[in-house]
Amino acid sequence: MLRVALPNKGRLADATRELFADAGLEVRGRGERALTASLGGEFEALFVRAQDVTEFVADGVADAGVTGWDLVAESERPVDLLLDLEFGHCRLVVAARDESGIRAITDLPVDAAAPHRVATSFPRITRRFFAEAGRAVDVVPVSGAAEVAPHLGIADIVVDLTSTGSTLRVNGLREVATILESTARLITAPRRDPDGQRPAGPLDELVAALASVLCARGQRYLMANVPRAALDRVKQIVPGLNGPTVIDILNGGSIVAVHAVVPAVSVYRTIAALKALQATGILVTRIERLMP
Repeated sequence: MLRVALPNKGRLADATRELFADAGLEVRGRGERALTASLGGEFEALFVRAQDVTEFVADGVADAGVTGWDLVAESERPVDLLLDLEFGHCRLVVAARDESGIRAITDLPVDAAAPHRVATSFPRITRRFFAEAGRAVDVVPVSGAAEVAPHLGIADIVVDLTSTGSTLRVNGLREVATILESTARLITAPRRDPDGQRPAGPLDELVAALASVLCARGQRYLMANVPRAALDRVKQIVPGLNGPTVIDILNGGSIVAVHAVVPAVSVYRTIAALKALQATGILVTRIERLMP
């Protein structure tokens, strides 16, 4: 039984459970407070704080885990990235008060005798970033939201997570620099064969299952009956993954059926273009999984 460390609550927990359920690995727990749950087959979920997932994986308590890339980077533990799960988008940014006059990292002093105070819940990333930038700062570790620190006189600058920047602006803060961009990631501890390759195993099946769901998101399966004479134009409209599938219709004569995978964001344009070619019987449906 392979253990997968999953966030027990917070911004990543719900999206993680939804992705695993779509991949056929629905969480089957004994209650909301259960520490473990079956994921079906040979996988078991281990529910921990998102900030602890990397530690559990790096220490071998869990075979794999899901957490934000920001938390992986802050932990500084050696792990391998298996898959970008494409949700939980956020940025770790440097922000300063509007009236501070700080508009770029180069506006901060180099002199270590007069460092600016920086409040953050990511002290390791922050120290590394400013050291690499050659700027002297005094890092003040805080828990929770750091955007109130300048108003309380705790620090002049903050390093905090943001999705849209609206919370920073509401608190009178201006973004100065982006340190890193983060999404949820599937990680595992580094393991290598003598030739430097990761040995194949059940984790590959987990990656394939999750990747097939991610690949299907944002795609639609389209079917339509089109004039055979218009196929060259149809191929330009619905190229599909490797070209559209063209099927003869029984007693269809000059009409054939075309099936293809198309992007969801432009499906309305695709339908309009097919209708202009006298297509009929157009059907668009969602895709649960897609293996290119």
